[in-house]
Amino acid sequence: MKFVDEATIDIAAGNGGAGCASFRREKFIPFGGPDGGDGGRGGSVFAVADRNLNTLIDYRYARRHEARNGEAGRGSDQYGAAADDIVLRMPVGTIVRDAETDEVLAELLEPGVKVLLAKGGDGGFGNLHFKSSTNRAPRQKTPGWPGEHKALKLELRVLADVGLLGLPNAGKSTLITAVSNARPKIADYPFTTLHPNLGVVRAGPERSFVVADLPGLIEGAADGAGLGHLFLRHLQRTRLLLHVVDISGFDGNDPVAQAKGIVKELRKYDESLYTKPRWIVLNKLDMVPAEERAAKVKDFTRRMRTKAPIFEISALAREGLDPLVQAIYEHVAAERAPELPDVDPRFEHSVESIAATVHAEAAARLADVAAADAAAPEAEVDPRFRVVEDTPKAEAVPSRRTRAARARRKEAAGD
Repeated sequence: MKFVDEATIDIAAGNGGAGCASFRREKFIPFGGPDGGDGGRGGSVFAVADRNLNTLIDYRYARRHEARNGEAGRGSDQYGAAADDIVLRMPVGTIVRDAETDEVLAELLEPGVKVLLAKGGDGGFGNLHFKSSTNRAPRQKTPGWPGEHKALKLELRVLADVGLLGLPNAGKSTLITAVSNARPKIADYPFTTLHPNLGVVRAGPERSFVVADLPGLIEGAADGAGLGHLFLRHLQRTRLLLHVVDISGFDGNDPVAQAKGIVKELRKYDESLYTKPRWIVLNKLDMVPAEERAAKVKDFTRRMRTKAPIFEISALAREGLDPLVQAIYEHVAAERAPELPDVDPRFEHSVESIAATVHAEAAARLADVAAADAAAPEAEVDPRFRVVEDTPKAEAVPSRRTRAARARRKEAAGD
């Protein structure tokens, strides 16, 4: 499929349906009153990010997208039907701009994100809405509101963790072929790569990152030479830049001068792109005699005067790739921000945190009470609450009947 990263389209939301001015007409009901319904809502235009798309070619040939108008209202309290919305599916990483004002309307950075581009017009009111105690037979109605019309400019910027840049024939496509399953076209002539290629690099189980291979850059790329200004924008969302340099010097050019020229173009195009982390990858070491490799690398490092990490590889011979891949993954993993779930402010405190807070407050209060008791003098005890020691019970006084019985027994014993 042809890669297209720019397109201009016209969108038009549907107009709302007109309201109806109608009156109830039935036998034996002389004054039925108004029964005109409202018009239906016009269709809106939405954009959705689809992870299965990687080009804007569908919008290169279909430039006009219109939603249907809402139906008009009818009598007998019949409201008009609302029109269906239309959904435009676009690749993840698409930027939607207003073609007239150049204002960014939306950025589709996550799969499934749905954005409203043009709102459909609301339906008009029927005469049923204008009935009142003083106006029993209104003949007013309103037309539907018009939908929005816009001219949009679509721009696709690939979403990748790492971007490869360098001169044509530096070995960028060979490198992405060696470390991923991407299979871009590889040949021995400049500008073999005509559009960005994405590849997923596996650094281990559940350890991966995305690499973008861009067409070669030449001197004056920031000003449009070799369409460089169209390719450099794809690097703006990357976390790391890999500057691939042909260290072999097979064509007689100076690798240091070429590398500094690319850095100059980055700075001229965008200062933020120039300040991104940029590592240097010295490729095609297999074309340098073994006894000259160390001297060439040392000379390049001395003349380049950079503090960036420098890796020595041979993409064709698959040499030195594993340390490079592992180092890239560690850098990308550190740059990735942790995804925190959205917490409802009403429930931002969990049950465990609330329980811990309550226990801490209770312990603090108990400690304060104990300290106050220890510092206060001993208070007198209320006599009502004193503990009375157990005393032996006094003998019970016998009753009158008991005393009489005892006296009779004594008299009987005396006789």
